[in-house]
Amino acid sequence: MANTPSPDTPPDLPKPEIRRRRDWLPSLIWLIPIVAALVGLTLVVKTVLARGPQIEISFNTAEGLVAGKTKVKYKDVDIGAVTAISLAEDRSRVLVTVQLQKEAKSFTATDTRFWVIRPRLDAAGVSGLGTLLSGAYIRADAGASDDTSSKFTGLETAPIVTRDSAGRQFELHASNIGSLDVGSPLYFRRIKVGQVAAYALDADGKGVTLRVFVNTPYEKFVGANTRFWHASGVDVEVNSSGFKLRTQSLATVVTGGIAMQAPDDQPGPQASENTSFALAEDETHAMKAPDGPAQTLLLHFNQSLRGLAPGATVDFRGVVLGEVKSIGVEFNKAQREFSMPVLIEIYPDRLRTDAQVDSQKRLQELVDKGLRAQLRTGNLLTGQVFVALDFFPKAAPARLRVVDGTVELPTQPNSLDELQTQIAEIVAKINKVPFEQLSNDLHKTLTSLDGTLRNAEQLVKNLNQDVAPEITAAMKDVRSTLATANKALGSADRALSDDAPLQQDLRQTLREVNRAAASVKVLTDYLERHPESLLRGKSEEKK
Repeated sequence: MANTPSPDTPPDLPKPEIRRRRDWLPSLIWLIPIVAALVGLTLVVKTVLARGPQIEISFNTAEGLVAGKTKVKYKDVDIGAVTAISLAEDRSRVLVTVQLQKEAKSFTATDTRFWVIRPRLDAAGVSGLGTLLSGAYIRADAGASDDTSSKFTGLETAPIVTRDSAGRQFELHASNIGSLDVGSPLYFRRIKVGQVAAYALDADGKGVTLRVFVNTPYEKFVGANTRFWHASGVDVEVNSSGFKLRTQSLATVVTGGIAMQAPDDQPGPQASENTSFALAEDETHAMKAPDGPAQTLLLHFNQSLRGLAPGATVDFRGVVLGEVKSIGVEFNKAQREFSMPVLIEIYPDRLRTDAQVDSQKRLQELVDKGLRAQLRTGNLLTGQVFVALDFFPKAAPARLRVVDGTVELPTQPNSLDELQTQIAEIVAKINKVPFEQLSNDLHKTLTSLDGTLRNAEQLVKNLNQDVAPEITAAMKDVRSTLATANKALGSADRALSDDAPLQQDLRQTLREVNRAAASVKVLTDYLERHPESLLRGKSEEKK
């Protein structure tokens, strides 16, 4: 039976059409933040990719450094920036974190140097004035090591020589640094050709080692025979030769400096880098010819050493053989008197003889011929005294002595001291003459002679009465002669009496001789202290 629709069944309806819903599209308002995010992401990626290594630099102080502002520069090009500043755990230093750029990764070499540029006034001059407006920054000096590091110790002062500087470094050895400092100039013919790069005390503490940098192209003037000396301040030399004043420039007067030059302009082969040289005290010591071995001699003087000082010359007939090293005073207990020991150092090779004077046997032969040491005045204006070695044939014989390993050379008083000694000896001999006793004896003799003459006169009177008249005339002549003699003896008696003018004049003369001798002694002492008075006269004393 066919299916018939039920009355409750609805009629056939159309079949619904099923369609897929279209894809969801964002609104245009979201496009802006998406683009901004993409740009930001790009910048982040670019920044991350361009970021270089991060390093840490320690300094004594963070003066002028600001995190996020202070730059790190090399040849005035930014290669990084300070990102953070913190204090070390022991609070002794400041730790500065620096973010380097990618192209500055070579600055992580272990020998790279960093220092802060601030306004500074030192021996090299005024530097860092540009930071007064822009602020301090960190300067870098690229290293050459293959090893890298992330932690560095910053320099407190800017190095004089950087690795990109053209020139050569040399080493100087001196007994003291004088007024030199890092940055002190180096002069050649009064032209600045370099500067002091560094200095340090020797390991044994007996000297100082300096490193000097000679700029290109002046390093070619430094040869094996080049001499270096202190040109600091004003070099004043006062000795027996006169007065000398030497300066290099006004800068050396204030900050000190070094000068260099070769004797006779013959520098020799060009010196290689790091060659060592001696730094002399002055130009005179630097330019003098090399000497052979030195010999130390001891001198003892029994006179004033006024005008003699360490460094005074020791010469032989005008040829400088050495200098005085020290002056002292000693008390001789045996003789109970003072002596003045003088230690000298001579260079026998300066005599240019085949027979070396440093031989004690040869020196004794010279002493036997009269070789002596004598003090002489070299300059009347300054009163400078020097030690002269010369031959004195009439000198008393002497033998060399060795005192504590040092040969003692005999000495000879100078002419002024000899004159003073001779005058003193003459006055002493005159004082020993017994003038008063001689006067008394002469007075007694004349008194006795006067009595004898009186007896003779009485005898003549008796003879005049008893002898024949023919001899009366002869007796008269005799009486006249005796009377004249008596008169003469009476005059002599009066002249030699205690209150006679002759006696007084004689005593007055002797006193004048004593005063003259004392005046000569005072004159010699005054001339020894003020030899310049021979030219300028005695200065007036202030009232």
